[in-house]
Amino acid sequence: MDYIPFGVPRLDGIIGGGAPPGNVVLLAGESGAGAREFLYTSATMNALSHADEELFNLHYGSLDDDATPPPEIHYISFTGGEEYLRREMGYTMDNEVIDAAGTHIEFHDLSPEYFQLSPIPREWYLGQPTQLEDLGHRHNRESVLGALGSTLSEHAPGNLVVIDSLTDLVASQSDEMTWADIAMVIKGLEKASYQWGGLILLLVSTEALTETELGVLKGATGGTLLFQWESGGSKRARTMVVQEFRGVLSRLESENIVQFETDINESGLDVSDVRKIR
Repeated sequence: MDYIPFGVPRLDGIIGGGAPPGNVVLLAGESGAGAREFLYTSATMNALSHADEELFNLHYGSLDDDATPPPEIHYISFTGGEEYLRREMGYTMDNEVIDAAGTHIEFHDLSPEYFQLSPIPREWYLGQPTQLEDLGHRHNRESVLGALGSTLSEHAPGNLVVIDSLTDLVASQSDEMTWADIAMVIKGLEKASYQWGGLILLLVSTEALTETELGVLKGATGGTLLFQWESGGSKRARTMVVQEFRGVLSRLESENIVQFETDINESGLDVSDVRKIR
């Protein structure tokens, strides 16, 4: 069974090529600690492998013999459109890489469903002023969780899907969408992903969750990568810990790896150092 590369070269090399297919992986982190950059890098490098082989070899290198990039890459956002997301990704990676990879990333903007019941003016997220006849359609539109489910059912099988982000869903809890609803969808997603055989990455800020809520999400996903800031003297370092991951954690434990230090460069996020049990 081929692995799906994360798109982070040194990490993929250590774990034998990438993630086992059929997994939902939680990218949980503190602000700026690397979780979002990991998401961007995974989407971009997997897309670049199809879009421009020369650039891919330059920025990623050679794929492991057991790794195969998924045929399609889908980026789901609740609050941002394609133009905005491309610009944000450009702050992390080289624009040449983003431009080339962007031709093979399909963006899905769920902001109409996300904002439809909010007091946010329509022109803020659609660029169109609210008309009187639009008011009645707001309540007829599919819910944001329903739209997420439909998008995943159509595009997730066999592919890489990144979801940006669960933090947005947590922040918009209401009578129409409770924490229990969000947690149940993630639990169902883990079950479905095993049948789909692709890879789904879920981004969430640890600062937006209680310990119990974070624990629920960890238990509902196949793997958890935790991104944190670590201070040492006058310097701060971005660190990543694989807290749980079926088919991956055992490889790290066999090599006594307990933590990764990460760095962000023009190729995105990569592992800069590995800490082992001494």
